[in-house]
Amino acid sequence: MSGQGRRLRVVAAEGRAPIQQAARLRAEGAAAVLVHGAEGLHWLDSEQAKGWVRAPGSTVPAALERAWEALHGEGYVSADAALLAFETLPLLSWGETPIEPPSLPARDDASLGIYAIVDSAQQVRQVLEAGVRTVQLRIKRPADADARWQAALAGAVRESLAAARDHGALLFINDHWRLAAELGATAIHLGQEDLLALGDAGRAELRATGLGLGVSSHAVWELCRARSLAPAYIACGPVWPTTTKDMPWIPQGLDNLAWWTRAAGTPVVAIGGILAAEQVRETARAGASGVCVLRGLGADPKQVVPALQEAFELGRSERATVATPARPHPTLEPRA
Repeated sequence: MSGQGRRLRVVAAEGRAPIQQAARLRAEGAAAVLVHGAEGLHWLDSEQAKGWVRAPGSTVPAALERAWEALHGEGYVSADAALLAFETLPLLSWGETPIEPPSLPARDDASLGIYAIVDSAQQVRQVLEAGVRTVQLRIKRPADADARWQAALAGAVRESLAAARDHGALLFINDHWRLAAELGATAIHLGQEDLLALGDAGRAELRATGLGLGVSSHAVWELCRARSLAPAYIACGPVWPTTTKDMPWIPQGLDNLAWWTRAAGTPVVAIGGILAAEQVRETARAGASGVCVLRGLGADPKQVVPALQEAFELGRSERATVATPARPHPTLEPRA
């Protein structure tokens, strides 16, 4: 096997230690390892992600290896190539706890519409008064956060929740899920790194709160992980280049967004570089159930939101005219 070099190794499980088996083969030089198990459950070890793969139907190891070679040759990183090698997009676990099938709920295609992301309770009220009915309160914790800052955060969450109730709107709290649960929120949004950092115990605690969950995703392996949590929605981004965050991702574009909306099995929200009504129309036309707008809200949301909402509804009415690519383009440059 020493001559196989940097490629995917698909091997049968040896005993009851597939995780250690995969780690050993990776240490020997394999670019990725899939320990092929019974009943559609396999262990993946790659540079980008490790976890249990729950794949429907039968799989042929040699076919997976060939498909990985072709996909990796087209520029996909190891994890994405391994997951796209399956005939049907699989689920991927967040840790060493296997995924219990089925994880996904029946798809709810209800529209989230224009999804405003703001950083204060005052802005929450502004966008609600402008007619937005899906809002995310994103207040990042500074390095020097103290008790006074925590109290101010709690006040902002309380005020935002009250405003959302007054307007019959859906409010997602970014990051601060324990506080959100304590104050009676119904929904939160978390990034992939935050969810990974929780560990299996923390994610179980989060599920026990009953909070609706929105999850970010930027690559196929992140999409597969997000799907395993049966989220309220999965965010696909960045659709276009954005200056809001410094990220390594190649923009998704409308082609990947269209593929995401068909593959996710749950509502997909478009995010990243969406500044104008025509972009809103295009993302809704590609199948997005919601379109995130940050800088595009302007200084006075009442002046821009009606046009954004009109563009969204127009795009939704045009969805049937959009072709979906067979697979997404790569969103991360492989390391040399």
